Amino acid sequence: MLRLPRQAPVATAPMLRFLAAHAVPGVEHHDPATGEHTRLVPTPQGPALVALRLPADEAEVVEVRVTPPVGVQATDAVTAGVLERVRGWLDLDVDPAHVDASLARDPMLAPLVAARPGLRVPGSVDGLETAMFAVLGQQVSLGAARTFASRLLAAFGTVAEVSGDLRLASLPGPGVLVEAGPVRLQQATGVTSARSRALHAVASAAADGLHLGRDADRASTRAALLALPGIGPWTADYVALRCLGDPDAWLPGDLVLRRALGVATAREAQARAVGWRPWRGYALLHLWTAAVFV
Repeated sequence: MLRLPRQAPVATAPMLRFLAAHAVPGVEHHDPATGEHTRLVPTPQGPALVALRLPADEAEVVEVRVTPPVGVQATDAVTAGVLERVRGWLDLDVDPAHVDASLARDPMLAPLVAARPGLRVPGSVDGLETAMFAVLGQQVSLGAARTFASRLLAAFGTVAEVSGDLRLASLPGPGVLVEAGPVRLQQATGVTSARSRALHAVASAAADGLHLGRDADRASTRAALLALPGIGPWTADYVALRCLGDPDAWLPGDLVLRRALGVATAREAQARAVGWRPWRGYALLHLWTAAVFV
């Protein structure tokens, strides 16, 4: 196991609950007994297997085991590329004390920050996968979104045997999904035709060069997503939050968020969060966590 440092304070339990709640069957495996979370991570040489363990004692390290792609030697370069994705996935490079001090000045957020100091924003190891899953999660429950995503991977994913009877799948390149077309995507997932067209549009944009990583330009990427059919502000901002690592991403149209804020409209949610900039993404996670992931 490799040990990745993270700055204190550390809120391990909310991250574990988020990972477990979003784990797509056949894509990620979460062991509630040990807290170990396993999935495939894309590399230029093929998918690498990552098993991570977040110590329950709030320790300032994350233990990570990396198995390189099949037929690829475990080199420092391969491991470093995987670990960089893991650091972004777990938001390990933020200064949580700075974020907490800023948000705790607001009376609504102060008790949430006190209850979960060091809360991180879960990121992504595969921007296209997260964006596709976000489309599948539009206006449905988290459980339904996981089911749709599992069907997508079962139909088009590349499956690797991890150990024993455990097999995990990774999303293929966007070209495979583009070639499948909206009709096959709909048949495979069971979503509406409008949703399948949105899936195809995202895959097509990725195939044409749309980059959905933490080093992407946030403004132009958001604009490109909003120009696609079936992609609205909620999806674009969710991608900004998790794939692009935007600490100020905010989803004012989110129903759970509006209920947590006690407001009725997206405009009210937008106005309420003005004072939380540039950390609205962390405020969002505090409110989501208090409402759902407890």
